[in-house]
Amino acid sequence: MSQLLVLNLVLCLLLFSIPKTTSSSPSRSLLRSIEDNNKNDNVVADLHPHDYAVDINVTNFDAVLRDTPATFAVVEFFAHWCPACRNYKPHYERVARLFNGPDAVHPGIILMTRVDCALKINSKLCDKFSVDHYPMLFWAPPSKFVSGGWKPKQEKNEIRIIDDARTADRLLNWINKQMGSSFGLDDEKFENEHLSSNVSDPGQIARAVYDVEEATSTTFDIILEHKMIKSETRGSLIKFLQILVAHHPSKRCRMGSAEVLVNFDELCPLDMDSTSKQENNDGKGALGNIQICGKEVPRGYWMFCRGSKNDTRGFSCGLWVLLHSLSVRIEDGESQFAFQAICEFVHNFFICEECRQHFYEMCSSVSGPFNNTRDFALWLWSSHNKVNERLSKEEATLRTGDPKFPKMIWPSKQLCSSCRQSQSQGNNGIQWDQDEVFKFLTDYYGKKLVSIYKDKNNHESDKSGAALDDLVVSTNAFVVPLGAALAIAVASCAFGALACYWRSQQKSRKYFHQLHSYKEI
Repeated sequence: MSQLLVLNLVLCLLLFSIPKTTSSSPSRSLLRSIEDNNKNDNVVADLHPHDYAVDINVTNFDAVLRDTPATFAVVEFFAHWCPACRNYKPHYERVARLFNGPDAVHPGIILMTRVDCALKINSKLCDKFSVDHYPMLFWAPPSKFVSGGWKPKQEKNEIRIIDDARTADRLLNWINKQMGSSFGLDDEKFENEHLSSNVSDPGQIARAVYDVEEATSTTFDIILEHKMIKSETRGSLIKFLQILVAHHPSKRCRMGSAEVLVNFDELCPLDMDSTSKQENNDGKGALGNIQICGKEVPRGYWMFCRGSKNDTRGFSCGLWVLLHSLSVRIEDGESQFAFQAICEFVHNFFICEECRQHFYEMCSSVSGPFNNTRDFALWLWSSHNKVNERLSKEEATLRTGDPKFPKMIWPSKQLCSSCRQSQSQGNNGIQWDQDEVFKFLTDYYGKKLVSIYKDKNNHESDKSGAALDDLVVSTNAFVVPLGAALAIAVASCAFGALACYWRSQQKSRKYFHQLHSYKEI
């Protein structure tokens, strides 16, 4: 019996350790190419510094295409030994530059990828798409590639072969015809004259879930780069991590926050602010080795929060969306704790001194404790409107605002017509129906914000083993029957979950004055 228990525990550890030790990840992969670490093929990718297309293989093909925020995807099947493929690569990269990577001109629209059919690991994948010459390009919404394929005479297949892409100009012209767009090879970053405002479309907030991940990762990068974790700030960081673990709208950020929180003593020792502790990993310490929202975040660009100019919106917008999303997810009994955690976090870790001071003043003006979610969410909403009102006057005078996204009192009538009782005396000259405002906030930053994730979960719900996608990366090392694999995973991980839970409780008792129940990470 004891041997079986040990075997189950080892299996569970293997399952959970695979994502940390491979380059393959189910995360979106637009920031950098994914290297192929398959040692059996003994092939090392010769990545050029200016490669923008994402190199994928059979182990991460479905995951990358499933999790990308892009509307469309192009997959190039090639062979690294093919002279024509090598000559075509500069053309493909010229187009990929427009859509992939942190300097993308038009991010989040098209994901440009490549699959090397000369690698044995990809043989079956290339066969599924009937690859009979190199290079061979396909076009479709990313989800259509997931567990998909292509046959020459197959009817009603949304995956299309790109039959006119011999040069960068011809490939981009083909794309423009499909999308009714006018992208050009000479487009430069943030030339967003055609960027449409999303302030009146409630469905657009769903794209902000990617920006919330981006803002979370950027926040922790700033904290580490500026060495802001000190003995006097550790407590406020722990409180904020508590809120993220339980209520962050992104599952991958909840998981990353939990990893930091459980191992906080090792990652952020009390003497971390000493010189000797800051030498490792460019001063970031052990915490710098953890990507709080996953390996491929940050991506380096914004979706919902993208401004029409390089220096507008972006991080500040993403951070506000994060705070609002947290405010509507907490339970009534957590409202005062969440208020204190957010106020202390902004005060100790937000790098803009003037913004930090203004936020601290708003926190200090609160006379009594919050007893429910509604009051806290409405306070944060009102505070945000005060910030917008102040900044709108300054930006109008200095002409530093974003013309496409001017600071405004919100929600607008288009977003919530029932929120405003009248345009008379009241908050900012508007008489608000606060019950309707709270209902709007709960729906907008609650259900709508995570609707993309829910749609993807529904799309994958009929696939065997979908629940393991976030934890286990496919591998060709060995094959076992699916039923047996799931049975082993469930049996072994049940014991592992109990062990992890016990460990987290032991560590967290050092910091929590009272236990707070966590939602499913």
